[in-house]
Order: sequence, then structure tokens, then C-alpha cells
Amino acid sequence: MYMGIKAVKAIENYKLLLTFENDETREFDMSEYLDRGVFRTLKDKRLFNRVRVNFDFIEWPNGVDFDPELLYESSRAL
Repeated sequence: MYMGIKAVKAIENYKLLLTFENDETREFDMSEYLDRGVFRTLKDKRLFNRVRVNFDFIEWPNGVDFDPELLYESSRAL
């Protein structure tokens, strides 16, 4: 089932606090992705902290985005 994102907040240690359209809040650890492709740019904490919701997915000002389905499946419920 597709679950869009309503809200995102960058928290310590390259983690994201995500609120999905079902109002479930989950935590996703981005650290394992930071040595891969375009995600390397997000090692800059100032850039990482500027994550935002665009429609129902997340993105950063440099155009890097992330699939909501993967975020939901790979995050942990709080």
C-alpha cells in the first residue's frame, strides 16, 4: 500500500522523523545511504537539515529525493 508523507523533520545522527498520511510517525536512519551516489551530498548537515515534503514525498534543495514506500517499509514505528 502506498503511504505518502505529510511531515518530515531531520533529527540527530542523520535520522528523519516522518509522519505518513495515516498519521503514523516513524523514524528512518539515512546514515547507511550517505556513501551512495547522490546521497553523498547529504553528509553536509546544513543541507541534510533542509529536508522538506514536496507533494507526498521528501526532497532536499539540491533535488535529491527519496521514495515514500521505501521510507515506510525501512523505518521503525515510534
